[in-house]
Amino acid sequence: MRASWTLVHRYLGLLTAGFLFISGLTGAVISWDHELDDLLNPHLMEAHTPGRPQSSLALARQIEQRHPEARVSYIPLHAEQGKSLGFGLDATGFNQVFVDPVSGAELGKREWGAVWPISKETLVSFLYRLHYSLHVPEMWGIDRWGIWLMGVIAMVWMVDSFVGFYLTLPVRTRTPGARGWWQRWKPAWKVRWSGGSAKLNFDLHRAFSLWTWGLLFILAFTAFSLNLYREVFYPVMQTVSELTPTPFDTRTPRDLRNPILAHIGYEEVLQRAAQEAARRTWKEPAGSVFYSQAYGIYGVSFFKPGDDHGAGGVGPAVLYYDGVDGRLLGDRQPWKGTAADIFVQAQFPLHSGRILGLPGRILVSAMGVVAAMLSVTGVVIWWRKRTSRNRVAAAQRRGMQPAG
Repeated sequence: MRASWTLVHRYLGLLTAGFLFISGLTGAVISWDHELDDLLNPHLMEAHTPGRPQSSLALARQIEQRHPEARVSYIPLHAEQGKSLGFGLDATGFNQVFVDPVSGAELGKREWGAVWPISKETLVSFLYRLHYSLHVPEMWGIDRWGIWLMGVIAMVWMVDSFVGFYLTLPVRTRTPGARGWWQRWKPAWKVRWSGGSAKLNFDLHRAFSLWTWGLLFILAFTAFSLNLYREVFYPVMQTVSELTPTPFDTRTPRDLRNPILAHIGYEEVLQRAAQEAARRTWKEPAGSVFYSQAYGIYGVSFFKPGDDHGAGGVGPAVLYYDGVDGRLLGDRQPWKGTAADIFVQAQFPLHSGRILGLPGRILVSAMGVVAAMLSVTGVVIWWRKRTSRNRVAAAQRRGMQPAG
C-alpha cells in the first residue's frame, strides 16, 4: 500500500513541479506588486503639481476626450499627496492611464498584463498574469484555458499534499522494544545539514513540507477556489452551505465584442451609492467605482484614503448597481453574511496574505519560495533514484551476459 502511494506522490509531484515552481516564485514577487510597480515606474506613479486635485469624474471625462475610442472602466476617487491617479479603460492597445490629479496631465498609459513586449511598465502585471494563467492564449473563442489549467494543478497539489504527509508517517511496527510512534516520526521534522547533499536535499523536501503543510494547503485550496470559482467552487459551496450570490454570480458574462453599454453614468451611480451608504451609516467614504461591460454592473467600493490596496481583512464594503436601469443589485459587506459568505470573501485575502496585512504578505511571499524549493528538491529526489535504479539495472544486465 505504501509503495503504491509513493508512486502516486512521485508522479503527481512530477506533474505539478514545473507549474508550482513558476507560481511559487511569481507569487513571492507579486506579494509586493504595488511596491515594485512604484519602484519601477515613478514616472507613472508620482505626481508633484502643487494645488488642489480635480474631481476624479472630471479627470475621467478628460481621458475619454483625449481617447474617444476608449471608455473609462475604473475610477479611483482618492487623490493622495504626491501620487498620480490610475484609471482603468476598455480600449485597444492599453487599459490603464495615469494622470496628474491636479493638472490633469497624462503621465503615461500601458496595457496591464501585456504578454509582449515586456517592459518595466508591464513587468509586474506580466508576472501577475503568469502566476495564475501562464499567459495561455485564447483558443476556440475561450480565453480561460490557462486559468483552468492552474486551477486543476491546484487541485492535484491539494491531493498530493495529503499523500506526501501520509508518506512522512512512520511505518507501524509490532517489534518488541521498538521506539514510540513520535520518536520514529520526529526525524522527519529535522534537517541533517551535514549529512551530505543527498540527505540534505531529501530532508529539505520532507521537513519543510511538514513544517509548512497547513500554509501550503491553504495556498493550494485558495488557488483552486479562485481559478475554478464559477466552474467548481461556487456550485459546490451552494450545495453544502447557504451562500448568498453576488450580482456577478447570477449573470452570464457577455462577450466583450458585444458589451453591455451603461445607460446611466458614474456621477449618478456615485450619488445613489452615497445616499445608500449614509442610510446604512457606513463610515468609510466611496474610494473607487468601476463598471463591468461584460456583466453590466457598477461597483462602488468604500474605504479610507490609502487603503485602496487592502491593509488587512477581507476587503472593503461594496454596493452594486445595474448599469442599464441603475437599481441596487446587492452589496458586499466584509465579515458579514452566512459562514459560507465569509468563507468565500476570505479566499483571495488568504491566498495573497492580505487578510493579515503586512505580516501575512511576508508569510505568503516566503511560502512562494518554499513551494518553488519543494518542487526542485522533489525533482532532484526522483532523478537521483531514477539514476540509481538505472545503474542497478545496467549492472544486472552486464551480470547476465555470458563470458566472452
